[in-house]
Amino acid sequence: MIRLLTLLLAAVLFATPVMAAEPDTLQKIKSSNTITLGYREDARPFAYTGDDGKPAGYSVELCTRIAATIARQLGLTNLQTKWVKVTPENRLTSVINGTIDLECGSTTASLARQEQVDFSLMTFVDGGSLLVTDASGVRGIATLDGKKVGVVPGTTTEKALTMAIAKHGVKTTVVQVKNHAEGVAALDNKTIDAYASDRTLLIGMGRTSKSPEKLSLVDEYFSYEPHGFVLRRGDAAFRLAVNRGLASMYRSGEVAPIFEKYFGSMTTAGPLIVNMYLMNGLPE
Repeated sequence: MIRLLTLLLAAVLFATPVMAAEPDTLQKIKSSNTITLGYREDARPFAYTGDDGKPAGYSVELCTRIAATIARQLGLTNLQTKWVKVTPENRLTSVINGTIDLECGSTTASLARQEQVDFSLMTFVDGGSLLVTDASGVRGIATLDGKKVGVVPGTTTEKALTMAIAKHGVKTTVVQVKNHAEGVAALDNKTIDAYASDRTLLIGMGRTSKSPEKLSLVDEYFSYEPHGFVLRRGDAAFRLAVNRGLASMYRSGEVAPIFEKYFGSMTTAGPLIVNMYLMNGLPE
């Protein structure tokens, strides 16, 4: 009988699937005394490499303050911050495989992406638009017939652009570019007529053009892009710590000078951005 029970117990144990351990980023940070943050080097004004070679931008500053909040929570007086460059292609996998703890850029929080990762509270609200050469005559999606438009593949902008082109029934050539810098260079070289991305990113990237006076931003939005910071899926404690840092900045108004540093006066922010801060400034 004892032998039979032993065999049955063994069968149950071997038949039970081994559950993957839930991520515990806070414990990882505490034991290593280091938080690893990912940033884009070409997503101005959200995240980019500054003239001093260091990470800079709106998202970078928000994440720096989040790191300080986490340090206080964990009782770490000298938490080290490690910055790692990521690209549109590897930003999600870098979070999933643990290369970085938090991605601090301009990533749109979509439902499809939430099958792989989690997102923080909203950090910005934007929409897809077009940066165009004045010579192209492009004034929106409906005027792209016979034109070439660049976009970074694998982004929510690419999907929204494809849908918008189909909706308007225009025949245009979509040109895939590696990153924003390559997109602006293609505009400068006249190999494309328009470049598609989030409107705020286009404003920042347009300033890096060799001839910014020859470029224009169209008035049209063709998508809704709510930004959030990316973290590993299923790590509720770390997500709460990140959200606590963001909500505190929103409630206290600490976010205002950060916004103004990169986007201009809060008086010109528009009701959408102001309301986003109000709705995400959750109480303790």
